[in-house]
Amino acid sequence: MNVVVARAPGRINLIGEHTDYNQGFAMPIALEERTTVRFEPDGSDVITVGSTQEVGRSTFALQAQPGEVEGWAAYPAGVVWALQAAGHPVVGGVMSVTSDVPIGAGLSSSAALECAVLLAINAATGTNLELLEVARIAQHGENDFVGAPTGSMDQLASLHGEVDRALLIDFEDSSVTPVVFDLASHGLTLLVVDSNAAHRHSTGEYASRRESCTRAATALGVDSLRRVQGNDDAALLERIDDEVDRRRVRHILSENQRVLDCAKALRAKGFRKVGELMTQSHASMRDDFEITTAHVDLIADSAVRHGALGARMTGGGFGGCVIAIVPAEDVDAIAGAIEHDITRGGFPAPTVFTARAGAGASWS
Repeated sequence: MNVVVARAPGRINLIGEHTDYNQGFAMPIALEERTTVRFEPDGSDVITVGSTQEVGRSTFALQAQPGEVEGWAAYPAGVVWALQAAGHPVVGGVMSVTSDVPIGAGLSSSAALECAVLLAINAATGTNLELLEVARIAQHGENDFVGAPTGSMDQLASLHGEVDRALLIDFEDSSVTPVVFDLASHGLTLLVVDSNAAHRHSTGEYASRRESCTRAATALGVDSLRRVQGNDDAALLERIDDEVDRRRVRHILSENQRVLDCAKALRAKGFRKVGELMTQSHASMRDDFEITTAHVDLIADSAVRHGALGARMTGGGFGGCVIAIVPAEDVDAIAGAIEHDITRGGFPAPTVFTARAGAGASWS
């Protein structure tokens, strides 16, 4: 059997947090940073995985079930499990993983790994699937094998990425519409500030936010908060008894509108408006959805104070990265000012880098 190499990028979500599992809208970009899986099929009934970022190798059976594989190897094992559950063939062999997607930073290193593994196995077995089906299988593995109750945004972004394009995703039908996101031609740069405080999707906090949204939808008599998008928000909120659930709903509905407004602003090259919407999004995540931390709040505030057009936390929350749109000529000055503010505030020095929208997953 021939050796297969598959690559899948991480992602940054420009705007639209926790909207995916509420059938709303989001607008991520695929990153240039990616995870590469080199797969050498051998026809056996096990897969051995090794990574340059992990010590040692792990081996799991093709028939492994949820709960039987621990650690990072649960992600490729979950993909294999979900692929078989969908009725598609799998094959044993040896996988070698390399990646420059930061782990635990909210940049979807897990989805990049899932998509690369899926594409590698499919290429080895001659299975040709639509990208949407690949995304759904990857999400199934992460949700029901790994136990992380995430939506499908990360996988869709990794698979559909385009250079200098943001991806407007409508999660009601999983449609993806590219929107030009060429900051460089307008003298701007996307600055990424990794707080170096890892977030964890599978913790109870993420799950509790999802449960709150489900509970609120039930109180409103709908199967998803998308069903009440565009209605009178104040009247809707009065129908929800729980004050915390009301705030969660207010975030989701307002965040969906911010995504749509952001797409409109990008098409009009209104980057200052885009920045304002990003900052409003962060405030909503902080006050209504309560998924930020004092650490990332300080980073976002510092970025705006020192000249960013706007800034927000990106990812599931409780750590991770802050993104900001900044004038290209001021990147170094703003990055230095942020680092100064963060260390003076008693937090670890952040890792700061710039990002550009990159191509989606591929294999050869």
